[in-house]
Amino acid sequence: MRQAIAVGLWAVVLGAALVLPGCSTSVNQAPVESRGTAAAGAADPSRAAAVAAPATAPLPGAENAGKPGYYTVKPGDTLIRIGLDHGQAWKDIARWNQLDNPNVIEVGQVLRVAPPDSAAAAAAVAADKGVVTRPVASGGPASPAAAPAAAGAANPPAAASTASAAPIAPGGTIAFAWPASGAVLAGFDEARNKGVDIGGKAGDPVQAAADGRVVYAGAGLRGYGNLIILQHNKTFLTAYAHNQKLLVKEDQTVQRGQKIAEMGSSDADRVKLHFEIRREGKPVDPLKYLPAR
Repeated sequence: MRQAIAVGLWAVVLGAALVLPGCSTSVNQAPVESRGTAAAGAADPSRAAAVAAPATAPLPGAENAGKPGYYTVKPGDTLIRIGLDHGQAWKDIARWNQLDNPNVIEVGQVLRVAPPDSAAAAAAVAADKGVVTRPVASGGPASPAAAPAAAGAANPPAAASTASAAPIAPGGTIAFAWPASGAVLAGFDEARNKGVDIGGKAGDPVQAAADGRVVYAGAGLRGYGNLIILQHNKTFLTAYAHNQKLLVKEDQTVQRGQKIAEMGSSDADRVKLHFEIRREGKPVDPLKYLPAR
């Protein structure tokens, strides 16, 4: 009898040991996705690509989706790409949206890509978020800085504005100059070439096509290599790609004809300058705006 009981108990114990591993493998723990990616530590915030937001997290700005002046972030987007496509400086977009960390944007997030309706409205948004603006040392546009409520009360938020230290003219036609002296290698094609390619040799001067302010200088946009973007007014941007050396910095004011870079072949198959004119973010044929040679 005791032997039968012992055998029965052994069977129960053995059965439990066999069942427990099966139970443990049937539990599927949801993966945890951090909002902070490797890109978040990058030195250049504009190089941080959009990452997927956790499924349960509310998407910032979702209530503005589809409204004029707003943009819904897509996979692979960066602030510099969004700024170029909407004719804005990436720093301005970061400021308008009071991004806690401009290194991180999320797929599905809705960003303001047009200036606030008024300085007062922008200041109200900043106040609601407990954010104050501080001027960049170089005199460029203000950048956001987190501040406690008490500090915000002592120092009211500065009004955000599209104005900058650089003398940027109002919208309208600009008398553009050729940015390089070489021959045109490839013309404008909206589907395949959003500007013109100008030939030359390494080190040839690249010049500003018009007065303006440097809103980007770096290598954070794939396919453009060492890139400079100038903002000329509320309507026009110009882009200068594939340089071997950049001679200006962000927020710097430049004059038409000023040497801003040296021609090169960064992220290109040969030495050339890829030059774009963007009207309200849309690429247009530069040959329609440049003087005849």
